[in-house]
Amino acid sequence: MIDSIPRFLNGAYHFIGNGYDKPNLLDPRLVYTVPFDKRAQLIYVRLGNSTSEMIYLSLMHDGKPIRLFPVGAKSASHVPLAVVEDLPPDSRIELFLAAPSGCSGSAVVDLGLVEI
Repeated sequence: MIDSIPRFLNGAYHFIGNGYDKPNLLDPRLVYTVPFDKRAQLIYVRLGNSTSEMIYLSLMHDGKPIRLFPVGAKSASHVPLAVVEDLPPDSRIELFLAAPSGCSGSAVVDLGLVEI
């Protein structure tokens, strides 16, 4: 039996948008590196958006976007992931956010991973 360890990236984070085509790291605390002796899988994402504009979060894997999560204006979403791929050892996961230029608000993030 393989023991799994849950890991979470979560919190409420203030942002100022630079445009939908220019996502930026939402916060340095929203970075996760898979341990050298483990694999990881993304299990779910919950997101909230305080602004009156649509935003999106981009899940980056070693600097490349692998999933996009749009969140409507003054809305929230829960995405249980049915397609789950392994993230190999030493993979770096980051959460970037994109919003219209000058759009200011808060994003609430709860991302769940499991290390195996």
